[in-house]
Amino acid sequence: MRLTLRLRLALFSALATGLAVLLVATGLFFAVNSFLRQAQVERLLTTSAVIAVQLDAALQRASDRNWPFGLTKVGITQETLETLIDTRGQNRTVEVRLELPGGGPLSEVHTTRFPRGVPLDLPLGVGVSGDQLLTVQDLRGSDLRLTVISDARALGEAREAFTRALAWLLPLALLLALGVGFFVAGRLLRPVRTLENAAREVGEGAQLRRPLPGAGEDDELSRLALTLQGTFARLADARDREQAFMRAAAHDLRSPLAALTARVEGSLARDRDPARYRTDLQEIGTDLTRLSTLTNHLLLLARDASQLARAPVPLRELAADAVDRARELAPEADVDLIAPEPLTVLGDRVLLGQAIWNLTMNAVRHAPGATVTVTLGRADGWATVTVHDDGPGVDAEVLARLGEAFYRPDASRSGEGHGLGLALVRRAAELHGGTLTLHSAPGEGFTAALRLPVSAGSAIS
Repeated sequence: MRLTLRLRLALFSALATGLAVLLVATGLFFAVNSFLRQAQVERLLTTSAVIAVQLDAALQRASDRNWPFGLTKVGITQETLETLIDTRGQNRTVEVRLELPGGGPLSEVHTTRFPRGVPLDLPLGVGVSGDQLLTVQDLRGSDLRLTVISDARALGEAREAFTRALAWLLPLALLLALGVGFFVAGRLLRPVRTLENAAREVGEGAQLRRPLPGAGEDDELSRLALTLQGTFARLADARDREQAFMRAAAHDLRSPLAALTARVEGSLARDRDPARYRTDLQEIGTDLTRLSTLTNHLLLLARDASQLARAPVPLRELAADAVDRARELAPEADVDLIAPEPLTVLGDRVLLGQAIWNLTMNAVRHAPGATVTVTLGRADGWATVTVHDDGPGVDAEVLARLGEAFYRPDASRSGEGHGLGLALVRRAAELHGGTLTLHSAPGEGFTAALRLPVSAGSAIS
């Protein structure tokens, strides 16, 4: 089962809190344990130093009296040690052993509760023996060695108490963090739910231009809502363009289909002589050619960029072919080519060839009697195909809409085009990462410039 975002945020919050509590508790544990141990060691060293001073004094007195060798002979007995460390007996915190290195019956004396099993001849300094801390030192002016030991079980008890407290506090902290995280996550995700409901309503009602609640620049959620609102608006624009495209396509397809149907029905309505049938078939062929051209243009416009061919395309060859075809179709047209050097780019040969052909025929058809010049050039990493005619030009209002699918100025409605020529060129430029730039003004002619990027894999020679 997939957890909700709110629950996941709450769990992450609880986990972070638990890790923080565990980290702090571990640090405190080691700090407090080290502090307690150091305090016990210092207390043990202080007590050991006091006992050593007292024993030094007793040994000094025995030396002055020239008592015989041996611990009990010099007056250092078990009772003496008991008296030195604690006169109250049961409340003492240390036990003492005094030893004479080398062994013998008089080599060692200790208090009654000194732990058994503590070895003789321990190294000097502070050490640990089981649950006890001990310190070993030599007495001044003698060969005697003093061992003072204290019970260190308090450290273990402190650790156990700390562990029990942590075992209770950690689950409580996790539960508290989970509850607080769940509540806070709910408050934080409330705008997300509002945005989700609004987006669902926009989708169900197809009101893509409807403002979304909270859209703005205040925080991340506001910017998300603003981004979605802009995305929906662009989708609405694309939907409107698609609907307009489909209506225009249906209109332009309906006319040649209707004419074709009428000619076929008229030809079959009565018997005709072979010459008339030939004429009708020629007209039908013309209509079929127009339909084929329109269909090819629609297919080129709908081509997917991921399926675009990427191969070296000789632009001068495509431009020369377009100029030659234009001269054949319009012998009266003055069409020239200026291409001083070969120019090759990476792209789709069919699509780029159709684009250059459309630019050339657009100038020939809409500027009759004008001189049309097709120029190839290269500058700053761009290959440019420029088609210029010195015809009457167009005004700014018409220029702004040229390149839209199926748009044709009223003056050219009677022509053979479908309003797809410049739209296809613009689409070809976009698919190749280039641009189509149009310049014109009444009485100044018309210029269309197709700019294509020269990539690392292209060859220009």
